[in-house]
Amino acid sequence: MDKEQVKAALKKAIESSNKRNFKQTVDLIITLKDLDQKKPDHQVDFFLPLHYPTGRQFKVCGFVGPEMKDAAKRDLDFAIITDDFPIYEKDKKKIKKLANEYDYFIAQANLMAKVAQIFGRTLGPKNKMPNPKSGCVVPPGANLAALKQRLLTTVRVLAKTAPYFQVAVGKEDMDQDHIADSIMTIYQQMVHHLPGEMNNIKDVSIKLTMGPCVKVTASEAPEAKK
Repeated sequence: MDKEQVKAALKKAIESSNKRNFKQTVDLIITLKDLDQKKPDHQVDFFLPLHYPTGRQFKVCGFVGPEMKDAAKRDLDFAIITDDFPIYEKDKKKIKKLANEYDYFIAQANLMAKVAQIFGRTLGPKNKMPNPKSGCVVPPGANLAALKQRLLTTVRVLAKTAPYFQVAVGKEDMDQDHIADSIMTIYQQMVHHLPGEMNNIKDVSIKLTMGPCVKVTASEAPEAKK
């Protein structure tokens, strides 16, 4: 698979989707094969910084101590200070609401044990626990504004229990070359993380929110020259 094939399939996906009264999201779908995902080395889970934003809007919540209170309230969408932890510990519905409302959770490193104890049971199954791999477990004094900005171009590549991976890579009105670059970046890293590399890729597809799936194949390449 090369970038020209991706651009051709992307162009076809956009052209074959009816216009809507909103900007549709462009999704990348990678279907896997010949894996036993009960084996840890057959599972894929990593965070990947892209060259361009995906256009996805997201909200970030922080778990911090008093020393980071001002920065967290200024730079993040919401902050929960340690003094307020008992409120959530007593009311699990508040934690469920948090999990549904926020996309990323950042935690001060020395609070992670307490965060796991109180919030882990809800955030864990949703893959939303603060993760050091994404840079979301931070020391006191960390630059939270810079971290939130970096998350704009970060995607999580996750295929641990199901033989496919799907992620938003852009909006239909974004530069198609940028979207194709993001797709190639994800694909190349996905291949690198699979035990059989390209042999574990069944197919790659692109779709808009309300559009049909378009497979990226060599036969799509001439489309790019039209």
